[in-house]
Amino acid sequence: MLSDQQKKSIQSAYSQFLAGRSLQARYGQKLMVAAIARTLGGIAHDGAGERDREKTDGEHICVVEAGTGTGKTVAYLLAAIPLAQAHEKTLVVSTATVALQEQIIHKDLPEVARHSGLEFDFSLAKGRGRYLCLSKLDQLLSGFSEGGAGASMGLYEDELPQVGEGSVKLYRDMADKLATGSWDGDRDNWSDTIEVEDWSRVTTDHRQCSGRRCPHVTNCSFFRARESLGKTRVIVANHDLLLADLALGGGAILPPPEESIYILDEAHHLPDKALNHFSHHSRVGASSGWLDQANKNLGQMLGEIGDGAEIDRCGEQLPAVLTSAKQGLEQMWPLIEDLCEFEDERGNTVRHRFEGGVVPESLMQLAEKLREDFDELEALLGKMLQAAQRLLDDPHSPVPAVDLERWYPQLGSWYGRAEANLQLWANYARADAEGALPQARWVTLVDWGGSTDFEVCSSPILAGKTLEYSLWRRCFGAVLTSATLTALGRFDRLKMRAGTPDNASYQVVPSPFDFSRAQLQVPSCAVDAGNADAHTDAVIDALPELLEGGGGALVLFSSRRQMETVYESLPGTWRNRILMQGQQSRQRLLELHREAVDGSGRSVLFGLASFAEGVDLPGDYCRHVIIAKLPFAVPDDPIEAALAEWIEARGGNPFMQITVPDAALKLVQACGRLLRTEKDEGTVTLLDRRVVTRRYGRAILDSLPPFTRHIV
Repeated sequence: MLSDQQKKSIQSAYSQFLAGRSLQARYGQKLMVAAIARTLGGIAHDGAGERDREKTDGEHICVVEAGTGTGKTVAYLLAAIPLAQAHEKTLVVSTATVALQEQIIHKDLPEVARHSGLEFDFSLAKGRGRYLCLSKLDQLLSGFSEGGAGASMGLYEDELPQVGEGSVKLYRDMADKLATGSWDGDRDNWSDTIEVEDWSRVTTDHRQCSGRRCPHVTNCSFFRARESLGKTRVIVANHDLLLADLALGGGAILPPPEESIYILDEAHHLPDKALNHFSHHSRVGASSGWLDQANKNLGQMLGEIGDGAEIDRCGEQLPAVLTSAKQGLEQMWPLIEDLCEFEDERGNTVRHRFEGGVVPESLMQLAEKLREDFDELEALLGKMLQAAQRLLDDPHSPVPAVDLERWYPQLGSWYGRAEANLQLWANYARADAEGALPQARWVTLVDWGGSTDFEVCSSPILAGKTLEYSLWRRCFGAVLTSATLTALGRFDRLKMRAGTPDNASYQVVPSPFDFSRAQLQVPSCAVDAGNADAHTDAVIDALPELLEGGGGALVLFSSRRQMETVYESLPGTWRNRILMQGQQSRQRLLELHREAVDGSGRSVLFGLASFAEGVDLPGDYCRHVIIAKLPFAVPDDPIEAALAEWIEARGGNPFMQITVPDAALKLVQACGRLLRTEKDEGTVTLLDRRVVTRRYGRAILDSLPPFTRHIV
């Protein structure tokens, strides 16, 4: 039970915060604070502070859907910080994006600390990939000073293009700004955008990082940031970092789940991100090229870091294993060509999905051979890495430290690629266990340096079980929140995809917005989007009249092809006022849109799914949201197709159990672009007659906010 002292602490913090900010209490926000406080305050634990799993299994999790304008961040911080302190646990706030992380760390937490009376410290946690690796930068600059293309560039030929003059200047600027203290090595704090290929050369991952053995560790921006985590009890992370930590067993990057209370903001993203983290993939041609490159570089590596012991012994065995694995991949190429169909009836290049996740016997047999090869390769490289670590720790090492430091990242990279291939081919070499959730398995034809390659992939069809065992059962407590957690008014979709327990606390708290200030209309010009050509023609005809009003408008499409066709078919006078996704970065398009509305009073944004979520255009910046058609998922997604197949095999209806709830949730997100403040008003127009004519339409309409409706 929530103690009187805990209740008083939370109520006092909330009252002080409202007074300090001159704000009025919001009904939905108060409900959210109370729901979180009841759940976290009611967690039973033993004398050592460990959660009593028998008494609280499932009941330690609180799920709150809170509409736009509720003030979710303030609610969960004011409720959770005092209770995390009372339980002596670390509060880990995890978001879907680095941008939201930084908003919480730079705006929300300082305001709560300033106005609530609560005393706490906080820090930001990001993965290694957001920080510069000084060792790699130093190697690159050394190579440039010697007139080369960077000391280690030859080792990465299959992944990265050559370094151009602009990149060389960038790296020298980085070194200068690090030396003067005007940059801290954090990618997000660099003044300009850094291209992916430029950043890839100067960052690292846990496999390539030599950690405390690195000579640059005292100045390493990643380790400086990591050291601060152990000193603070409120950590702001993101879902990718949290999942990476769980994949390593938990407690490797962040505090262990048993010692943590998690706040999972934008929790509707967690299941998809979890699938990405626990899926496997490898490119046949690129992997073959990497193995060949490794074999060519092996002699040079052993010549420089050979120790007369473990590194040499393992290194002598590598050529045969590298060659065998390469031969296996070369056999895989014609087998995939023979087994897979990559063209649909229209001649479009598509993925080939193995129905039911069942792989042909011939492919399974070759996958088993590759599994054996990569298992041996991973074991040998693992021993070499451990030997290199021991040599780095040994002040009397027979191998020069500078050579070990140069080759260690390469060894780590080889080990990581061997491990990834081992996981993939092991997955393909065995059938799914009887009664277990099937894996989705597919092959995609991809572009690789102007030619083609096969990317072989596998993924769980649901992340629920993985999250259940790695997160929900282990954590001390957790709060999941978002504006869109229900679908068709129920939490069933979240339970299936995220694995949250049935006996968790589930609550929907209301938004403070007056939804009657907005109108939802399905005009007479709307046609059934099932007929793609007729629907596109109808959208082209309808838009000029619909967009006649003042203020900003957002037109959302489900396919790039339709968006571009509509754009090209509108009169030139209309195209001049339209900003279309893909013309410039999303951030720049939003800036230009705001400038246009401020200047002429009107501007139109054309966007796809990424513009239906996370876009904040209050007031005149968005008076009209036009949704071209119901946002049903693309039918060729291999994971969704495999999930549908599994549900159907169990006697279910995948369209009603997956497709319709998913579309309803996405439609709610799209409609949420209209009202961003309590004073906003405007119109949502849906140009898809199916919401009226199909039997599922009523359920979708009823899941939307209570707008004033005008349906013709």
